[in-house]
Amino acid sequence: MLMAKAKRVCMPKTENKFTHLKWLWLTVIVITVDQLTKYWAEHILQRDVVAVFFWFDFQLAHNTGAAFSFLSDAGGWQQVFFFSLAVIVSIVLLVMTAKLKYHERHLAIAYCLVIAGALGNAIDRVIYQYVIDFIHWFYNDWHYPYFNIADVAIFIGAGLLIAEALGKPFLNRAITETKIEPNE
Repeated sequence: MLMAKAKRVCMPKTENKFTHLKWLWLTVIVITVDQLTKYWAEHILQRDVVAVFFWFDFQLAHNTGAAFSFLSDAGGWQQVFFFSLAVIVSIVLLVMTAKLKYHERHLAIAYCLVIAGALGNAIDRVIYQYVIDFIHWFYNDWHYPYFNIADVAIFIGAGLLIAEALGKPFLNRAITETKIEPNE
């Protein structure tokens, strides 16, 4: 009697040059959530601080600089510089995403998160000439710099890229298919 036995074998998927551009939906969602939360912060938090825990609240802050308000008092040229940097980095990462191999979807996710964060803050720079921050962590007299959803996306994307660089590829599972072969 001939019986069939299932055997898992690694089968490379057909390479499509633009396979990972499908992850741009993640970029669109993050930018949308970022802009909606900034709209909320700009319109609600001007009047109030929303306490969440004794160490965490939402409080409006305008950042004309970069991370941790770096260059915030540089006179305005930094707005054009950071906007240009965000656009250039986003274009480079978009091209890199399009060139990724099929099994490198984890890098596509990381790139799309960084693109979303960069563009989310770039939108603020164009509209307001500053970035809207509103997430505030603190303990007694210690305060972590204010940040937003775009910053969180950049942080997570960069963290995933660091994990990849250290040899710990996340979500990088072998692509497998089940192939039925007759049992001899």
